[in-house]
Amino acid sequence: MAAPKMLKLPEVLEEIGMSRAAFYRMRARGQAPRLVKLPNGHLRVRRNDLDDWLSRLDSPAY
Repeated sequence: MAAPKMLKLPEVLEEIGMSRAAFYRMRARGQAPRLVKLPNGHLRVRRNDLDDWLSRLDSPAY
């Protein structure tokens, strides 16, 4: 089984059209996609986590 696709934070920010500051504000409120911190300290987002997060944004809250 292949490892999940990991996106760099700038790639995520470009895809969702958000500034780093806005992303970190959302993250502080617990509303951002889950980040993975690598042993070297770099942050990544799993492709499937980003897709799940985006689909939840598009779904109406009932």
